[in-house]
Amino acid sequence: MVVIRLSRGGAKARPFYNIVVADKRNRRDGRFIERIGFYNPLAKGGEEPLRIAQDRLTYWTGVGAQPSETVARLIKQAAAKAAA
Repeated sequence: MVVIRLSRGGAKARPFYNIVVADKRNRRDGRFIERIGFYNPLAKGGEEPLRIAQDRLTYWTGVGAQPSETVARLIKQAAAKAAA
């Protein structure tokens, strides 16, 4: 099964997440198929906290990839920000 989930990066106490498409059997930070965005929970000032490539997200959900609960929440957040 293919999932869309977060892969953690950054330093200790300074998280940075890549939004990746991966096989569910692979580790969280292991091999992935494609990176489709990022999430920076500690973004300050002019930094961009969230970016998702909508065209790639639409493609992967169209072929059956399931987003994790957190990624689904971030997708809603990005859609609300785009509509505003």
